[in-house]
Amino acid sequence: MKTYALRLRPGDDLRQGILAFVQAQHLRAGALLTCVGSLTVATLRLANQEGPTVYRGHFEIVSLVGTLSTNGSHLHLAVADSTGRTLGGHLLDGCRVYTTAEIVLAELPELEFRRETDPTFGYQELKVHPKKK
Repeated sequence: MKTYALRLRPGDDLRQGILAFVQAQHLRAGALLTCVGSLTVATLRLANQEGPTVYRGHFEIVSLVGTLSTNGSHLHLAVADSTGRTLGGHLLDGCRVYTTAEIVLAELPELEFRRETDPTFGYQELKVHPKKK
């Protein structure tokens, strides 16, 4: 396993920043190990919903997890507001960093993640392959 660390700055888009890093590093299989920071906008796709829900305010990132690949990533975000109320769902574009987003990623060099249609629901789901030599 190889690890990477990066920091996104105020105003950066959380998802776009992570995916740009994945592309720049040519990550074929990876995992998001940790992320701490804050947001002023949290854009999520909530469970069993079709479209995005946008929250505006000040939020602490309390969890960001997922699988990463140049072939498609799948990320879930949980944030807490000033009362401690926690919201979570699929991370979408439009999440804006408030002060910082400190991110640690892992690369799994022996694997390749792909997204393939699962006939159960028709979604593009993770398919794990050994990395081609």
